[in-house]
Amino acid sequence: MKSKFDASAILLGAIIFLLGIGIVFVAWILRIDPIAESLSGDKVINTLFVIEDQGKPLSSYVLMYYPVTKRAAIFDIPGEVGLILQRINRVDRIDTVYDPQRISIFENEIENLLGIDTINFSLIIELNNLGRMVDLIEGVELFIPSPVRIVNEEELILFPSGMTRLDGDKAKLYVSYELSEEDRELAVFRRQRFFLGLLKRWGEQNEYLKHPIIAPLFQTMIRTGMSQRARSRLFDEFSRMDRDRINIQSVGGNVRTVSGKTLIFPLYNGNLIKDFVRQALSSLVRQSEGSMTDRVYTVEVLNGTPTNGLAGRTAELLRGFGYDVISIGNADNNQYEKTVIIDRSGFENAARALGAIIQCNNIRFEALSSDSMELDMNLQNYEYRSDFTLIIGKDFRGRYVTGE
Repeated sequence: MKSKFDASAILLGAIIFLLGIGIVFVAWILRIDPIAESLSGDKVINTLFVIEDQGKPLSSYVLMYYPVTKRAAIFDIPGEVGLILQRINRVDRIDTVYDPQRISIFENEIENLLGIDTINFSLIIELNNLGRMVDLIEGVELFIPSPVRIVNEEELILFPSGMTRLDGDKAKLYVSYELSEEDRELAVFRRQRFFLGLLKRWGEQNEYLKHPIIAPLFQTMIRTGMSQRARSRLFDEFSRMDRDRINIQSVGGNVRTVSGKTLIFPLYNGNLIKDFVRQALSSLVRQSEGSMTDRVYTVEVLNGTPTNGLAGRTAELLRGFGYDVISIGNADNNQYEKTVIIDRSGFENAARALGAIIQCNNIRFEALSSDSMELDMNLQNYEYRSDFTLIIGKDFRGRYVTGE
C-alpha cells in the first residue's frame, strides 16, 4: 500500500515539475521574443515607423495591426503638431522631443496624442538607408496623379504621371523635395502614398528579405531595438495584412504661430483624433462577412473653391470614416457654387452614404464606357478611376454642405 502511495506521489511530483519547467520556458520565450508576447493575446500591435532626415523625422507613422482579422490602420503624425510636451513642460512641436537614442520619449507623446496604451515597436529608417532599401527590394511602385517637373540651380526633378516604379534615388527625392508654392496637404499626401507603396513592396518581397544573405543587410538599414529574428517575425505578420484595405489618417488641426514656429493644434483639444483612433480600432477588430458593402471605397477630392487647403482637410475627414482618399487637388476651376459627388462605383447606396457624411444630395452617377475602361487597362492606371470624385463647392462649410 505504501509503495503505491509513494509511486503516485513521485508521478504527481514529476508532473508538477514538468509543468513548472513548461511555464518557465514559455515565460522565457515571451521575454526574449517580443513578437511572441505581442501575439500571445487578442490585441492590436502598434508599430511606429520614422523616416528620418538629418536627425529629425521627415515622416512618422503609427501602424495599428490586428492579427486576427489581418486588418491595419495608419496614423500620420506631422512633426508640426503642437502640444504641451510633458518632457519639457511647454507648448512646442512634437518632434522637439525626438531623439533616436531615446525613442521612448517620442513614443510616449504619440501615445498620449492618439490615446493608445502603448507603441509596441519602433523602426527608424534614415533617408539614405531608405534609398538603399528601395533598391534592395527592386523599387516601389506608386501612382503619381500629375507629372512633376522642377528645374532649379541645384537639381532637375522629374516624375511622370501614372503608375511609376521609383528606384532608391528617386524614392529619396520623392519623399524629401519641398516646394514653397506646394500646399502642405499635397506634400503630406505624397509621402503617405509612398509609405503605402513601401509597405506593399515589403509584403511582396518578404520571403526574399528573409534570405540568410539578405536579412542581415536589410537589418542594417533599420534602426530598432528589435533583433533580426524579432523584426523578421514582425514583417511576417505584416506580410499577411490586408494591404488593400489600409487607410491613412493624418493628425490635423488649426494652424497657429507660437514663438515664431508654425504649429498644428489638434481639433477639439485632441479629442477628435482620439475618436478617430477609437473608430479605427473598432473597425480593425470587427469580424467581416466579406460583403461588397464592407469594401473600402476610393475617393478623389478636388477643391472647387478659392479656399486653400480645403481638399486636404476634407480628405482627413473622409479617411476618418474609412474611405481611401487616393488623390487630392484642385478642380478645373475654383468657382463651383455647389458641391457635387460623381459616382462610378455602381452602388447607389454607397454614393448616398458618402453624401450623407457631408449632407450632400447633389450626386451624379457616371457609368464607365467600354472605351474608357479599355483605355484605363492599356495605361495600367487602376487607381485613376476612383469610385467617387468629390468636388467641393462654395456651399461646403468644412464639415457639411449648406443651403440644400
